[in-house]
Amino acid sequence: MVSIIVAASTNNVIGRNNQLIWHLPNDLSFFKNTTWGSVVIMGRKTFESVNKALPGRINIVITKQPQWKADNVITAKNLNDSLEKAKATNCKEIFVIGGGEIYKECFSTTDRIYLTRVHAQIEGDTFFPPIDDKEWTLVSNKDFKADDRNAYDHSIQIWDRKIKSDNQ
Repeated sequence: MVSIIVAASTNNVIGRNNQLIWHLPNDLSFFKNTTWGSVVIMGRKTFESVNKALPGRINIVITKQPQWKADNVITAKNLNDSLEKAKATNCKEIFVIGGGEIYKECFSTTDRIYLTRVHAQIEGDTFFPPIDDKEWTLVSNKDFKADDRNAYDHSIQIWDRKIKSDNQ
């Protein structure tokens, strides 16, 4: 199964200047617990914003720079190459973790979306594609209020792709 895991504002902003815009420990904890022991696929810019391989996961970085290397990282030349390498690990779930271009490229073939919806309109330069409820079903939603640790109200949601029948 190929899944996306992302945090996006209500206007679908996911970043600005190659950085996250918010600090939400609930989301970070959810991300870590959900992806632990799995494969994570990301673009090079996303990797460089994190600045290290994520521990406890197999890290695959998509880059067009053939000489680019980083410790504890498998490189891939494109999304298809990364998915082939991920499937070779026999991991039960593969997580695409960004950035914006990688999300757009894999969106139509993804099975599940783990979305932390940040309940705010935020300015940014990187966006997540809109989720169309004709194609996706919300299967889980847990709401959190802003508090002394989490700057924004947010919801952690799981969306599954609807299976299209032959009549659609």
